Amino acid sequence: MSRSGRPALNRRAWLASLAAFPSIPVLARTCDIDDRARPQRDHGAIVRGPRDRKRLALVFTGDQYAESAGPILDVLRRHRIRAACFLTGRFLREPEFRRVIRRARDEGHDLGPHSDGHLLYATWDRPPKLLVTREQFLADLAANDRALAAFGPEPSRFPYFLPPYEHYTAEIAAWTAAAGRILINLTPGTLSHTDYMEDADPRFVPADRIVESILRAERTDPDGLNGFLLLMHLGAGPRRTRDHLHDRLDALLGRIADRGYAFVRVGELLGPET
Repeated sequence: MSRSGRPALNRRAWLASLAAFPSIPVLARTCDIDDRARPQRDHGAIVRGPRDRKRLALVFTGDQYAESAGPILDVLRRHRIRAACFLTGRFLREPEFRRVIRRARDEGHDLGPHSDGHLLYATWDRPPKLLVTREQFLADLAANDRALAAFGPEPSRFPYFLPPYEHYTAEIAAWTAAAGRILINLTPGTLSHTDYMEDADPRFVPADRIVESILRAERTDPDGLNGFLLLMHLGAGPRRTRDHLHDRLDALLGRIADRGYAFVRVGELLGPET
């Protein structure tokens, strides 16, 4: 079962496939890989910013858990990095999380929607089959926006939307655009998104291996980490006890910065075209 109580289907295999392929070939279906000055899209979502400069953006998602949020914010403050936190409605409505949400906002991080109820929009088949209607999608997004409004951000100021489960279809991208929002997703090619896995998961990925996958992508991708939307989670819950990626985050960000990269906001990375 997934963390939301829904069947996980083939999610683990799909997540593993994101890291199994270099990012550029994955994206070649829908974008011109030679146009390094423009964001890259996959099925209508922006999945990587321009690759002509050594810049990347950090994005974090939150749904049911937040035990990593405080340590993550400590590291970001130490490195003077402004990230984006994409939060579900139930995360935003959880009283225990209000303090860390306000802290993220007050320290200059962007807050954006991640679905109100962390819906699974489509099956994990290839190609995926939609599981929601346009009306259900829009109602869920509107509810997420109402929950965000309690903390102040205006959709017009930060128009980006990151889908739940980091999973979507071309229809979801079109519905997002029609709602005046911009669908983005993680850049494939690393294991950063596997930091939510629990101890008993047979595909459990240790934090050291996650870090190495990011540094390996920097070495082996023709454009390094240029334009990356590097995604991690604000919590994995009580059943991940072996280690946490946030314990390695300080050193990881330092190593990336030492290689000449700048960490910028999502909007700054993607530019005025979006």
